[in-house]
Amino acid sequence: MLKKLLSRLSPDDGAATAEYAIATLAAVGFAGLLVAILRSDEVRGMLTEIVHRALTFAG
Repeated sequence: MLKKLLSRLSPDDGAATAEYAIATLAAVGFAGLLVAILRSDEVRGMLTEIVHRALTFAG
């Protein structure tokens, strides 16, 4: 009985949920960083040039 009670009070309770929360926050932070980078004029110009070259080469 005591062993069953102690297993319910395990210090690992909620550890998986906390790990998922941390991983989600890291993913959101990384996505925010990507959005900030991709919104810059320099990166937008480079991407536009790549697309333009690809379409010009294919056409």
